Amino acid sequence: MDKIISMANSSVLVMVLMALLGTLAPLTEARAFFVFGDSLVDSGNNNYLVTSARADSPPYGIDYPTHRATGRFSNGLNIPDIISQTIKSESTLPYLSPQLTGKKLLVGANFASAGIGILNDTGIQFLNIIRIYRQLEYFQQYQQKLTALVGAQKARGIVNQALVLITLGGNDFVNNYYLVPNSARSRQFALPNYVRYLISEYQKILMRLYKLGARRVLVTGTGPMGCVPAERAMRSRNGECAAELQQASALFNPQLVQMLQGLNKKFHADVFIAANTHEMHMDFITDPQAFGFTTSKIACCGQGPYNGLGLCTVLSNLCPNRGQYAFWDAFHPSEKANRLIVQQIMTGSTMYMNPMNLSTIMALDSRT
Repeated sequence: MDKIISMANSSVLVMVLMALLGTLAPLTEARAFFVFGDSLVDSGNNNYLVTSARADSPPYGIDYPTHRATGRFSNGLNIPDIISQTIKSESTLPYLSPQLTGKKLLVGANFASAGIGILNDTGIQFLNIIRIYRQLEYFQQYQQKLTALVGAQKARGIVNQALVLITLGGNDFVNNYYLVPNSARSRQFALPNYVRYLISEYQKILMRLYKLGARRVLVTGTGPMGCVPAERAMRSRNGECAAELQQASALFNPQLVQMLQGLNKKFHADVFIAANTHEMHMDFITDPQAFGFTTSKIACCGQGPYNGLGLCTVLSNLCPNRGQYAFWDAFHPSEKANRLIVQQIMTGSTMYMNPMNLSTIMALDSRT
């Protein structure tokens, strides 16, 4: 009888231990997530910098869980947040956040900074921002911190098995080449040559990211830059998409995919995954009603034509129902639009994701 009780107690103990291990598993086994890029994916790094490129005051964050501005250029969650939700992980903290210590490092880190581009001279008007090579230096620093926490071998494994998102390119057109008439870069390069130059510089960045251990990298193309409310307001007569910026997207995105395919061939692996965010946006820009939007031309928050001029502030026009607007401010999608984009990243066909979507990546990687 005592033996039966002892065995029963042992079984209970095993079940308790398994339950405890189950609750600890997400901390130790969840896939790390690293984010690089610009304001489309910045989760608050610029809050810690002296720069005009920031989203740390209302009405930014009005629909965020805390209903407070966090530095995300959104009314609520941004694309990295929604990807984290989808892969059942917590959101990555900004690298500059003092909270990014200890076990939080295992979740990953967000290195993105609003205003930056592929080129170092992109975003100079914003002064103090974290340019892409500086973001990569921070990634090295992060790995040193991770090594101190879990040891070199485990840290290397966490980085190699991590999911990485990088979003660059839009600002190199909007806030550089087309920023002012006869800009320095537009005098230096005809548009086709500028695109080729950007692609060659982007390749160097991605090669560096690979050298630092990244093995699964989602690379987003530029959205339809000419269709954002700011460009409609500044460049179109009747609210149509601005032709020159649409031409830039049409040149840049196919060459980006071609370059990524070349890198994958070089590395004999599907390291770089192209996300056709131009097409994802165009779906709901072309037919907003089909996706539950009332407009894809007018920003929810702003002023001037299409609410496309200036910053989104407490003095701006503010729509009462953010879910009806494809664009939150003059340049950035609303949370609802971000969710539609992530949906295509997760399950989209090869029209949107090349060579495969994120669900396929997760399934493949779970077997290795």
